[in-house]
Amino acid sequence: MRSIRQNSQMAHQIIVHVNDGSDGTLAWVRDQGLHFTASPSNIGICYAVNTAAALAAHDYIVYMNDDMVCSPNWDTSLINRIAALGHNAFMISGTMIQPRETNNPCTVVHNFGSEALGFDMTTFNQISPSMGIKDWSGSTWPPTVVHRDWWHKVGGYSIEFSPGMSSDNDFSMKMWTAGCRIFWGVGDSLVYHFMQKSTGKIVKNNGSAQFLRKWGITASAFDKHYVRLGERLDVDTPTLTLLETPALKYQRFRSRLKRAFV
Repeated sequence: MRSIRQNSQMAHQIIVHVNDGSDGTLAWVRDQGLHFTASPSNIGICYAVNTAAALAAHDYIVYMNDDMVCSPNWDTSLINRIAALGHNAFMISGTMIQPRETNNPCTVVHNFGSEALGFDMTTFNQISPSMGIKDWSGSTWPPTVVHRDWWHKVGGYSIEFSPGMSSDNDFSMKMWTAGCRIFWGVGDSLVYHFMQKSTGKIVKNNGSAQFLRKWGITASAFDKHYVRLGERLDVDTPTLTLLETPALKYQRFRSRLKRAFV
């Protein structure tokens, strides 16, 4: 909350979903005067995000995980890309700075710490703005921003993926199916990600298998051949994601998978 308030250029409506909250979180959110939703137990990402998004009062919905810290001016870059597009048929992500290497070409690796307690915000604010990378294709994971019209068009996050594994990929596929072709990662909109501070506390669903059964293609094939995850984009013209259909051979592959699951 502190990083959003201090490092944003826009006055955002902050909406928090509180899972359980018996540790004092619920009382703190009330004291802060934040918009919030709450549940007596951990209901997972899909239900939580959908519940919170119902309170959104502005045109754009930004989804951010609870283990993220915003770098200075993180929102300015997102706003600039949206303005450059001139339409709302997009899914845009910021770029994560993470403490460990995951071989993800769309992230920056730098260890600012693994816990919120003792996190050096001053050093982070000074150093992180210079860590930007070239814009990339394949927006899937948070922080993500979509227009509220598209959020409602595709129905938000799919609750069958609760508590949330592969729900990001599923949301992107729903956007694609609805006609979105801009999946844009913004290289200089930066957030620090502590990595799996919440998902390590839950029993995970088998999101990969669910995605395959639902869409007839693996999530990794969707990332590679539809949204072209990791390909670098020109800031002014994100042409790599302006695709009508994937390559024909992958359409055939998808058809075979669908037949196998009928």
